[in-house]
Amino acid sequence: MTYIGELISIGVAFSWTATALLSEFGSKRLGNLTLNVLRMALALLFSLVLFGVATGSLWPSGVSAEACGWMLLSGLVGYVIGDFCLFQCYIIIGSRYGQLFMTLAPLSAALMAWVTLGEQMTSRGFLAMLVTLTGISISVLGRGEHHKVSLKLPLSGVLFAVGAAVCQGVGLVLSKIGMAHYDTAQTAEWLIPFSANFFRCIAGIVGFLLLHYFREGMAPLREALHDRKGMAVATATTIFGPFVGVGFSLMAVQYTSAGIASTLMALTPIIIILPSWWLFRQPITWKAVLGAVISVVGVSLFF
Repeated sequence: MTYIGELISIGVAFSWTATALLSEFGSKRLGNLTLNVLRMALALLFSLVLFGVATGSLWPSGVSAEACGWMLLSGLVGYVIGDFCLFQCYIIIGSRYGQLFMTLAPLSAALMAWVTLGEQMTSRGFLAMLVTLTGISISVLGRGEHHKVSLKLPLSGVLFAVGAAVCQGVGLVLSKIGMAHYDTAQTAEWLIPFSANFFRCIAGIVGFLLLHYFREGMAPLREALHDRKGMAVATATTIFGPFVGVGFSLMAVQYTSAGIASTLMALTPIIIILPSWWLFRQPITWKAVLGAVISVVGVSLFF
């Protein structure tokens, strides 16, 4: 099918929009760490079912020790550190602004690829970074009482959002390295992204369980298991996020260039504007819309 990679990427942008909105609600209801533990556990369960139906075996095939190691590292960076920061920023500044900062993720991925894979950084790439940062600045900066420019959002939320974007970009490059070590003769090409995500989720659940135990104990997790509404949100978040969303985002880069896929998947900050107004009554201003559009344009310029 023509443009299958591009169509998958656009679908991922809508999937991540749903994930962001559900995650904001779920994080406020269940807590950051509790929701992430549930997401990782459900993603592993869904993956096992997928492998069992597709291959007859619950364990993914074609994975080498090198691939496993890279994917576990990707899960530690992208899920444990990245999603912890992302969900925390949702609680502080909301999913709409959180997704706006996530336009920095493709730029973070490019810098990581430059360092680890030797991919070249051009002057156009640096221009794209400047445009993206300008778009974010238009949305989050305003006139202060004592200064010409001030930050309209809590600094802690902004720092968590930036950290999430950096970790997502780095995690994507680590995943790309890991998938290159798969034995394609032993596994179907379309299953590789889901297999890769399976190992990322293993690192995720181990990391989040440890964080949960040492920071909050296990009582909130036990309470969440009896919260029907919370579990429904966690299940929906898992389907749209670490299972379908991440799996198809990795699949998209198999059928089209990473640049095109990343650009189309970066449409989430624009798509999320209307739903966030409808669900959370976040005001829509011309500065917010303009900033989101400029940020996405910056990502597209980069590639």
